[in-house]
Amino acid sequence: MRRPRTGTEPVTARSPLRLRLILASAALVVFAAATVRLAMGAHSAGPHDSPSATVLLVLAVVCGVLALAAILDLVVLRRRMRSQRTTGA
Repeated sequence: MRRPRTGTEPVTARSPLRLRLILASAALVVFAAATVRLAMGAHSAGPHDSPSATVLLVLAVVCGVLALAAILDLVVLRRRMRSQRTTGA
């Protein structure tokens, strides 16, 4: 159930889905590449290297989670764009 409109936005206001699609795609590429690079760096880090292998691995996991968030956003955006096309909104 939707709440009544209280703002001054137009009835036909839409989210800029194409821009979000471009940004999510770019984020996916950047974070996936960073995940791979940081994981490789963690694998080749020696015991006395700085940053340590643990730090690099934690950063790789963080970048991997952000890449997964970008994938999830892309899935949601595709679904919304498909529903807009079929409803004609």
